[in-house]
Amino acid sequence: MPRSFNFDWKSVARDPKQAVRAMLGFLLLANLVAAYFVFQPLGGSVESLDGDISQARRDLAAKQQALIRLRAIAAKSAVARDAGDTFMQSHFLDRQSAYSTLETDLASAAKASGVKARERSFAYEPIEGSDTLGMVTVTANYEGTYADLVEFVYALDRTKRLLIIDSLAAQPQQGGGVLNITLKLNAFFRDGGLG
Repeated sequence: MPRSFNFDWKSVARDPKQAVRAMLGFLLLANLVAAYFVFQPLGGSVESLDGDISQARRDLAAKQQALIRLRAIAAKSAVARDAGDTFMQSHFLDRQSAYSTLETDLASAAKASGVKARERSFAYEPIEGSDTLGMVTVTANYEGTYADLVEFVYALDRTKRLLIIDSLAAQPQQGGGVLNITLKLNAFFRDGGLG
């Protein structure tokens, strides 16, 4: 007759040998489970955990260095932005007064150098990619000697505005060392809302 695998607690309680066998079986099973967790811990071995910790420390140090570099770049960017705004405030013309300021600067440079102003024309061009910046191209004619021309260019260079001479042509007039001077220069302006 086949044996039944039902465990009878009453018979174990009456027979001490079966009770000891059951207890030893339970302790053997508990020792096997404990041995498994000793050799295969749930979180990994001590060596692998030490390796994970040292790798995490290296990653943390690298990320801290990257953070320091990014903070330095952000600080430099803020300084550069402030310097750019300061440059634009001091060297770019204000849009509302660009033409009159240019007229004044050119007239004072001409007066200081001794050249005689002739006709002038102004042309506006927006700067591509910017809603607040523009360029004024000035085409102007003057009359004076070579020394006056050198002084005039030097006076334009000393103005506090950003003026770029695009072209300069000087042709001598008949008789007397006087030159007809044609000058094309670019000046830049900004809308007044900057800074």
